[in-house]
Amino acid sequence: MELLLQTLINGVLAAGIYALVASGLALAVGVVGIVNFAHGEFLMIGAFVSYWMFTRFGLDPLLSLGIAALVVFLVGAASYYGLIRPVLAAPELNQMLLTFGLSVALQNVALVVFGAQTRVVSPPYQGSTISLAGLSFGVPQFAAFLLSLGILGGLYGFLGRTRMGFAVRAVAQNRIAPGLLGIEKEQVYLLAFGLSAAIAGVAGVMLSVLLYASPTVGFAYTLKAFAIVVMAGLGNLRGVIPAAMVLALAEAFVSTYLPGGGGWVEAVFFLVIFVALTWRSWQDVLVMRWKRGLAGRKAP
Repeated sequence: MELLLQTLINGVLAAGIYALVASGLALAVGVVGIVNFAHGEFLMIGAFVSYWMFTRFGLDPLLSLGIAALVVFLVGAASYYGLIRPVLAAPELNQMLLTFGLSVALQNVALVVFGAQTRVVSPPYQGSTISLAGLSFGVPQFAAFLLSLGILGGLYGFLGRTRMGFAVRAVAQNRIAPGLLGIEKEQVYLLAFGLSAAIAGVAGVMLSVLLYASPTVGFAYTLKAFAIVVMAGLGNLRGVIPAAMVLALAEAFVSTYLPGGGGWVEAVFFLVIFVALTWRSWQDVLVMRWKRGLAGRKAP
């Protein structure tokens, strides 16, 4: 029983980071309408900002969250203005190839600047744990979970209660009508893409403590974020948290209960994508058959 509860706790804590990374990707897909394969590289930049601030100035990662968010927001905004905006009207394949190229370019810049070795941010509380009723979890993991929930709550509050948030939601729902109300679509796109990058950057700061900083650290989280977004529905921010919970718990149970599960964990998201796409395909078929049945009944 204790093993089951410990597995559940591990999965729930991991879901916080997953949901944070996936929310940024869902924001870019839902508002700007582009699948950003470089999303994980914005996470990587945030991790290296945290590492640099810690080693150069001794700044705690909790205090460098704002700096990393600002730096990555500016990188994301510059990427949108210089690269993404010119291809928004291009075919989707062109957009995906561009963001994939941006991903490769950012990884290679990081390789040149920081090298291929992994870098770890080690604040005094990194190895601290909390024990309760025979269960234990790390302080950094718990803090990252709480921070993720707080940031996601702030994001939902921004989108649901502020004028700019209403503008972002309006553009996401209809890309033509908001212009008739005086909403500048390009400004909304710029804000949404920059905010998407900033959220990934904040997640990168947390991962610099929980995992490490390296030029390729964002790749795995890009794949996990895609799995979550597919499961939640493209652009559906509200479905991200439960989808992240499903993926994180699935990984936790596979790692704990499957023989050699540690080697299978990174493949779980492939299964999640396959099941989600298969389910949606069958759902569409059933809906079409139901509609045809109704039309047949109404026909004289």
